[in-house]
Amino acid sequence: MMRIWDAVGAVVLLAAMPGPAQASAGCAVERPADGNLKTYSARYFAAANDAAIDALIACLGSPDPAVRDDFALTLWVQGLRGQHLKPDGLRHAMQRLTAVLAAPDDAAGFTRPFAALALAEVARADRVEPFLTDAELHALAETGATYLRGVTDYRGFVAGQGWRHGVAHGADLLMQLALNPRLTRADADLLLGAIAAQVAPAGSHAYVHGEARRLARPLLFLAKRTDIDDAAWAAWFQALHPNDAVRWKAPYGSAEGLAAVHNNSAFGDAVYVAASESLDPQVRRLAPLAAGLLKSLP
Repeated sequence: MMRIWDAVGAVVLLAAMPGPAQASAGCAVERPADGNLKTYSARYFAAANDAAIDALIACLGSPDPAVRDDFALTLWVQGLRGQHLKPDGLRHAMQRLTAVLAAPDDAAGFTRPFAALALAEVARADRVEPFLTDAELHALAETGATYLRGVTDYRGFVAGQGWRHGVAHGADLLMQLALNPRLTRADADLLLGAIAAQVAPAGSHAYVHGEARRLARPLLFLAKRTDIDDAAWAAWFQALHPNDAVRWKAPYGSAEGLAAVHNNSAFGDAVYVAASESLDPQVRRLAPLAAGLLKSLP
């Protein structure tokens, strides 16, 4: 599998699927015989009813990364970025994916993270060519924020299993929402709260799969907003600073404390570098705040 980043950082997945057209185990959607998913996506989505959309969404929970990531997600991305799924289908997909995120995850832990990544493409589709009402966009922001805030499975890449990456996938959904000019300030605050909750979550997990950079991306796009003033940004960063919580009292004496230092440092570094290099003065104002976070760490 080859990953290519577009201009705003979302993942586009490209894969070749050789062999005859057939459905994979645990996935009822047939693969194209020629392996050309870009061409196949136009045919698949042009004829897709609700059942076909549901079938492809079900494939996103496959425990096989060749099915889940290389086929199902790739086909989904190609179809939505090719604008082959019309508003009625996109609305159905949003409802179905929202229901998936509201349900408990499957035992293997793949379904919800990949539903979040698929929902990011729905959010992107609305950003490129709006079709959601204001109420629907607000509901999507609530869904994304609730999912990211609630992630407790921090597994990223596992050899032989592939990616789960719930925090990063949730951050990708929030990034697409942050880019939407129709997003309200109240919705932006929902996203900011969810990001803050996962910068240095409780427990001893230390991010090692690029989660800090992914969490920084929606923050950097939200910084472009003119309705979030300097005082609000200062308060947001101040809330990340070490406090009197148990893990900060002796951070180098526990796994929880070490993880907190590591995760805050990684996030601060990611924001500081990106903000410092930005040509947008709205974004650059985050650099000294990120530097302050870094200086506050023990």
